[in-house]
Amino acid sequence: MDTDERRDAAPMAYDAHVPRQLWVEEPVARRRMADPVRTAAVRAVIIASLTMIQAMAAFLFTLTGAWLAFPLVLSSIVSTVAATWAVLDVWVTRQVWNQRHGVVSAPSSTARQLRRERRRARRTARAAGRETSHIRRHGTGSLSRA
Repeated sequence: MDTDERRDAAPMAYDAHVPRQLWVEEPVARRRMADPVRTAAVRAVIIASLTMIQAMAAFLFTLTGAWLAFPLVLSSIVSTVAATWAVLDVWVTRQVWNQRHGVVSAPSSTARQLRRERRRARRTARAAGRETSHIRRHGTGSLSRA
């Protein structure tokens, strides 16, 4: 079937024109970062990118022998320390957020499984304790009468 025949052919059901949407929501695998953590992450990315630009400028000025090379190298070292601090700030902010607001545990969490096992053990211990006290109460009365 060549192009002219395809143009003249009647459209099939699967060929029907489906309008494309401008925006399609896709489910995400992970939850969105908390606002303070996201703010710290954006700050860290900006500082790290400016540090890399500054280091590249210092390198190029050093190659050309410009007088600005030495101050740029010194400030690049300071900027590297600041960028490292910013990345650590993201990590600390995330840890603080998790401690204050709690982490949503998955159903297969190890901690949840251990709690279930402890709860089950307590129930069986209580049930066994009730059984023994029930036997003792009823058992001593029947033995004393006999």
